[in-house]
Amino acid sequence: MKNLNFSAILLVAAAVCGACGAKSNKMENSAILNPLTENERGAARLTPEVMWKMARVGGFDLSPDGTETVYALTSYDVAANRGTTCLWRASTEGADPVRLTEGNSPAWLADGTIVFLSDRSGSSQIWRVGPEGKNPTQLSAVDGDVESFGVASNGNVWIAKKVAVEKRLSSDVYDDMPKSKGRIYDDLMARHWNYWDEGSYQHLFVGRIEGGTIKNLVDIMHGEPWDAPMAPYFDGSEVAWNNAGTQLAYTCKKLAGTAYAVSTDSDIYLYDVASGATRNLTEGMVGYDKYPRFSPDDSRVAFSSMARAGNESDKARLFTVDLATGVKNYLTSEFDYNATDLTWDADGRIYFIAPIEATEQFCRINPDGGAVERLTEGDHDVVGYARKGAVTVLAVQSISSPTELYNGDRLLTIHNSEIREEIRMGRVEKRWVATTDNKRMLTWVVYPPDFDPAKKYPTLLYCQGGPQDAVSQFWSYRWNFQLMAAQGYVVVAPNRRGVPSFGQEWLDQISGDYSGQNIRDYLSAIDDVAREPWCDRDRLGCVGASYGGYSVFFLAGNHDRRFKAFIAHCGIFDFESMYGQTEELFFVNNDYGGPYWETKNAVAQRSYANSPHKFVARWDTPILIFTGEKDYRIPYVQSLEAFTAARVRGVPARLVVFENEAHQVFKPQNSMVWNREFFGWLDKYLK
Repeated sequence: MKNLNFSAILLVAAAVCGACGAKSNKMENSAILNPLTENERGAARLTPEVMWKMARVGGFDLSPDGTETVYALTSYDVAANRGTTCLWRASTEGADPVRLTEGNSPAWLADGTIVFLSDRSGSSQIWRVGPEGKNPTQLSAVDGDVESFGVASNGNVWIAKKVAVEKRLSSDVYDDMPKSKGRIYDDLMARHWNYWDEGSYQHLFVGRIEGGTIKNLVDIMHGEPWDAPMAPYFDGSEVAWNNAGTQLAYTCKKLAGTAYAVSTDSDIYLYDVASGATRNLTEGMVGYDKYPRFSPDDSRVAFSSMARAGNESDKARLFTVDLATGVKNYLTSEFDYNATDLTWDADGRIYFIAPIEATEQFCRINPDGGAVERLTEGDHDVVGYARKGAVTVLAVQSISSPTELYNGDRLLTIHNSEIREEIRMGRVEKRWVATTDNKRMLTWVVYPPDFDPAKKYPTLLYCQGGPQDAVSQFWSYRWNFQLMAAQGYVVVAPNRRGVPSFGQEWLDQISGDYSGQNIRDYLSAIDDVAREPWCDRDRLGCVGASYGGYSVFFLAGNHDRRFKAFIAHCGIFDFESMYGQTEELFFVNNDYGGPYWETKNAVAQRSYANSPHKFVARWDTPILIFTGEKDYRIPYVQSLEAFTAARVRGVPARLVVFENEAHQVFKPQNSMVWNREFFGWLDKYLK
């Protein structure tokens, strides 16, 4: 496979897709789902309204012969406050895509039919349809919803669905009190991410397609209180059939209570269909073990593994395990980057995605040894892929483009071509900034589309969340750099200490040092850009979410009057109360250094001493605060505390609370309100 430069490909696609869009608009089954208005074309500017017209590519798969791809595509109706997801089919040679039917999570079977999820029967079930999309038929009819699934070559099927396991509701504990609305717990975790534990867990069931239906489903979790796939994301890619369809490998964290809350110790389990036996393939490996994938001859399983329990951002190492001997082989010991999204080819090589210098690249390695081979180059993120024979389709995004599917230099998904053609994007500059400890830090600088170096521009420092998430070439429908630039702001987005893609030492540095070097990295980036003649130093803003929200709260008391406006979304404000309010305690134990009551723990005590609320006496700059009532990772009361402190201090502040959102904002109209508040605040104080 030749190395592909997707920076060039994205530019080519942007140049040619206008013709594709015009052609598709003449089709009866138009691929342009939300055409621009005349005013939007004339303005040629990205706005929240235009951004929400973009169709969003989801899961995809290749046909058995690799000549076609089927993919899920979601489009939104802001007025109706809802989205619709449909399946589309496209030739890998680049012909116009064809809409098939409503549905999600498509997979192509060996017989040429397509299986997918749909709720058309009232609950989420597995359906099957031919490649023309006509007359879909229902395969599953389970109680509740099928959350995810996988079909083996021999017709065996796994599905994931919720199962009531334990009594948590007071009306269940006391059956003579059916109108009681309590929840009762004896141990952690009472809630997770955006839901309360009410006694149900996601379990794996195994059955078989017979006579057009799925039959004989068996709960291979045996009614135990574990989730598989794991909470809180319930990622179906944590489960995989072997090629023969006789064994199922899956990820599970078989811990309960406080032990579950303080550890990341998951394992890969192997279930044998014939015997019903299960064995642990990674016993003794104490960190996250995930994403099993079988070799072509089913003799080995590749998987991703982290070494340290309690560190969710440890290096994702690529391992294989020999199923006959149990011998494990660490393949990426000389490769200082993560390996995710694993698969094997017919020749036994392993493909994966790796974060490298604030980009996500497609890579390959020989499982018997050798160096990692990088197959893509350029400023982009490869966020998914599918392979059949010699054909590889990549899902690629960048700061200037949402996710699209490519086969080599062919753009397969043309649904956003009108927006690509009509809306101007700003220039993205890769800038290396010197840090205070004499390191080089990659910083993206995004300019307004009609940037004039003779003018003065308000400039925003973007603070990344995670904290261990790279500021890569991501496209976001919430924190969109091009959307900010289109409103006349220069965006400065540094890959400060604590982000992946620059080696494990760079990533690990932030743990136990939230208020230290990474904060100095932020200031190095904004100070470097502020020296440019076009940067208006009297109109600097600082924005961020999650850990980025913490960064905003901390900088609000430690910015030496650099900034004229702050915006924090779901940020950590008070470290001590956060420890008792959050759910995954392994996160705060790792990143703070431990709980607040460990008075002899120097790392932890330094963390708590530098909690943002300790510096409120210095707050003097207007601040906008967003939060969601269903956020249990950084609970909304953190934002309430910060808002209260600002107003009692007399600092101009505004609080926006979404009652039906969690850590992010997903619903269309909530997003529109978020953007109006976001840019309204910036325009008020920076323009």
